Amino acid sequence: MADIIPIRPVRAPEPLWRELLGGALREKRLADRQTLAETATRAGISPQYLSEIERGLKEPSSEMIAAVAGALDTSLVDLTSSVSEKLAPSRSETMLLAA
Repeated sequence: MADIIPIRPVRAPEPLWRELLGGALREKRLADRQTLAETATRAGISPQYLSEIERGLKEPSSEMIAAVAGALDTSLVDLTSSVSEKLAPSRSETMLLAA
């Protein structure tokens, strides 16, 4: 008789930091009612590059992140905190992993 192998739930892959960062920047920009061009100009980067950051296609340097955060009148602490909250597993995921 064959051994029974317990099936463990497959954990979904974690999102990439750059994707969550881009989403947080876009959310902040839209909440502030700024256009892509306005924010990019304030940050000293091209609108195309900012668009790629927001879509998670580019992994910006810390200097670029600071420039965009400054253009959005937010701090790096607030920005990274919001991204970190999205990375933290939910309570139910933590309980499933412990089982």
